[in-house]
Amino acid sequence: MTDSAVGGPALPQERRLVTEIPGPGSLERLDRKKAHVADGVGTTLPIFVVAAGGGVLVDVDGNSLIDLGSGIAVTSVGNAAPAVARNVHAQVDAFTHTCFMVTPYDGYVDVCAALAELTPGDHAKKSALFNSGAEAVENAVKIARVATGRDAVVVFDHAYHGRTNLTMAMTAKNMPYKNGFGPFAGEVYRAPMSYPLRDGLSGEAAAARAIDVIDKQVGAANLACIVIEPIQGEGGFIVPAPGFLPALAAWAEANGVVYIADEIQSGFCRTGDWFASDHEGVVPDLVTTAKGIAGGLPLAGVTGRAELMDSVHVGGLGGTYGGNPIACAAGLGAIEEMREHDLVGRAREIGTLMQRRLDALRTEHDVIADVRGRGAMMAIELCRPGTTDPDPARTAAVSAHCHQHGVVTLTCGTWGNVFRFLPPLSIGDALLEEAFDVVAEAFAATA
Repeated sequence: MTDSAVGGPALPQERRLVTEIPGPGSLERLDRKKAHVADGVGTTLPIFVVAAGGGVLVDVDGNSLIDLGSGIAVTSVGNAAPAVARNVHAQVDAFTHTCFMVTPYDGYVDVCAALAELTPGDHAKKSALFNSGAEAVENAVKIARVATGRDAVVVFDHAYHGRTNLTMAMTAKNMPYKNGFGPFAGEVYRAPMSYPLRDGLSGEAAAARAIDVIDKQVGAANLACIVIEPIQGEGGFIVPAPGFLPALAAWAEANGVVYIADEIQSGFCRTGDWFASDHEGVVPDLVTTAKGIAGGLPLAGVTGRAELMDSVHVGGLGGTYGGNPIACAAGLGAIEEMREHDLVGRAREIGTLMQRRLDALRTEHDVIADVRGRGAMMAIELCRPGTTDPDPARTAAVSAHCHQHGVVTLTCGTWGNVFRFLPPLSIGDALLEEAFDVVAEAFAATA
């Protein structure tokens, strides 16, 4: 792939620093943010963006930064992909909203049809559309509870599923997501995740450990669903050992438990397949999607076996804005971009490049304990050399250096010691190489 953006405005695909980061224009706007926006709404990098596309973000001061975050895996097709922009403009000209629960429209049905085609498995599927990933997860649990007549929900260590009351209960990390916000929804239980760096277990052994905990602490007869991210997101881009997910899915099927794959961060080409579950041939009963589904507009879905989806009474699923016609138009445009530009293949190419750069970096810096991920969803975990003790301070220092030198990086993980790399799939190779040059410089400068 060349340096030119795949889809999006004709912005120069370059890193360009004309002021310190943040510059005076952003600092002025940060004062306005402080005056008018609740302090609880934080920002990772306090620059105010005025244009974006391909692999760059341009701020109000004229700085052009390389984007390795994609708005946390949202703008996979770029920030202004042509098919997304074209569809949105056409839909705005036609009408902005009716509420699908009042008077339906084709876009909603078209998105559901696309989800039935793209999600794992060739069984009959149906979908319901919502606004956010947390809404999708909540509704997937509702469907599983109605379908099974059971209450209990099992999630996993290090999981992140959202910020609503139920999804906070399902999320593992206390700060900043849960602290002070309880009490949380009940009947949520946590099982151990396969974490190869830290447990050294095979996938089958890790699954047996998790199933033993579930059997003893919950009981299959009480369990409505297992909810799991095939690759964990906020928890640290943890890729379970091979065999872990298939073993869990097989146990769930044998025990009448609904297996829900939370593909909100890992779906839509991000991992080098349409969905991360595809890598091991796992076919979930229900799949939750959001983030990369619509090029930045608020859209989410629950897609699953038709008999499960139809178990809920009429009126039991929905919401005023769920499947808004503009968001649906954007979603269809994003899928068009993914197909036209083979973004599944592009994610694999990006993954190969990132793996090479990160493996080389690991040989030079023994603070990097692990390189992991799939496709354009890669991470490195930083630990004190020779141990698995997390090193969040070094992580923060490296990230700060990247920000100051024009590269947008994101950290994550239970201990805040993981870099996650989520470049837009529209980024060019040369720009990506330059970004990792800066990452390498950041490690050298903070050693």
